Amino acid sequence: MYTLKQIPSEAQIRKYLKAILFGKHIFCPSCHSFSVVVNDGRYRCRSCRKKFSLLSHTWLSEMKLSSQKFWLLLWCWTKQVPVKQTQEISLLSEEAVRHWFDLFRSHLPEEQTLLEHIIQLDEAYFGGMTGIALVMGKQKGTRKLAYRIFSHNAPSKQDAVEFVKTFVAKDSALYTDGSMIYHNIHKHVPVTHTVDIHKKFEFTHTSEIEGTFGNLRTFIRRMYHHSTTEKLPEYICEFYFRFCRPELFDSPHQYLQNTLHLGPSD
Repeated sequence: MYTLKQIPSEAQIRKYLKAILFGKHIFCPSCHSFSVVVNDGRYRCRSCRKKFSLLSHTWLSEMKLSSQKFWLLLWCWTKQVPVKQTQEISLLSEEAVRHWFDLFRSHLPEEQTLLEHIIQLDEAYFGGMTGIALVMGKQKGTRKLAYRIFSHNAPSKQDAVEFVKTFVAKDSALYTDGSMIYHNIHKHVPVTHTVDIHKKFEFTHTSEIEGTFGNLRTFIRRMYHHSTTEKLPEYICEFYFRFCRPELFDSPHQYLQNTLHLGPSD
């Protein structure tokens, strides 16, 4: 494994994890008693007599990697180091790297925000005739996005109407291209509607969302090289958080502070 200055010592990583999970004092995850004894890195509660480890009640309970290699993988993922390059740095297989990147992605929080004021809306298609469709809206001049993925490759007008009802605040200004799925959408939802006709080289009102779709495709290609239809929703979700919540990816420590919590043991 490469030695990087960004990777703390095993002891320092353990200190970070302990502070994130327990604060200043170790307590029993089962009964919350502070009457805990430690022996060789394992803990035992004097009150309920249950044994536990630092990570036994978290989504990292089955981790077999050293703390430093785990931190290295998380550092690579947060910094958008591509899979192939992460393999070279970590000396792990592609399968292992993808597994850990999948795990990190799966513990991002679940959220989508309501868009308001001026929203640019567009759709994209991935995977050809057997692929999926994506409708995405962007609040102009902000990092706020909302999206919905469809299992069919051609969203309908009803799909567009339902998206706007769910993710766009009333009385907002909606900007779209000339696709028929947006035709007269203002008659179904309380928004004003402005159309760019791309065939006439009109892009002023949809430039931000068009650029966002370009960034999405570049992200998937650079980070993961390729994608299956099954993986696309996961990659789109990751892109959403990287765009809307970049602070989550400032460092492994920041990511863990937002995603690592004590829960019931398996």
